[in-house]
Amino acid sequence: MAYSIFKALHIIFMVSYFAGIFYLVRLFVYYKDTDGFPQEKKTILREQYIYMLRRLWNIILTPAGVLMLAFGLILIMLNPTLMKMPWFHLKLTGLIALAGYHYWAWRKVLELKNLQGESLQTPNIKLRQYNEIATFILFLIVFTVILKQQVIDYGWQLLLGFFALVFVIMMIVKQVNRKKKN
Repeated sequence: MAYSIFKALHIIFMVSYFAGIFYLVRLFVYYKDTDGFPQEKKTILREQYIYMLRRLWNIILTPAGVLMLAFGLILIMLNPTLMKMPWFHLKLTGLIALAGYHYWAWRKVLELKNLQGESLQTPNIKLRQYNEIATFILFLIVFTVILKQQVIDYGWQLLLGFFALVFVIMMIVKQVNRKKKN
């Protein structure tokens, strides 16, 4: 029963972490969207976005990430055979990608803290595209955990399907962005 409780806690904090990371990158986009605003409005909004970013990072995202990791490590300690399963190695690869994404987001948070109201150097369209990376990582991890051995048995077919899904999502995002410009 303890294993199931730790697994439930791991999933709860995983959901909290991903909710935070999704919203964090949206805040980067909203911040960048203020580039063309009048100075007074821009200043007010940017101060608010920095405040929201700081609170999101310190109160939700980082604690959820630490707890997600802690409960994941507890699960591995309680079931060390996980480390011998090929599907789990794929999950760990997704987690390494997530750590890289987290590092990128952390660098953006630091950049915004140091800008003192100035504009981000990253183009808005790139921020919108980066926003989708966490979604792809989430898909990879969840499908790997749910499908386990099928991921290994049907790896190429699932990989092609995954990239097809990524392509479809990217095309939808591009279409939405084009409509916003018009």
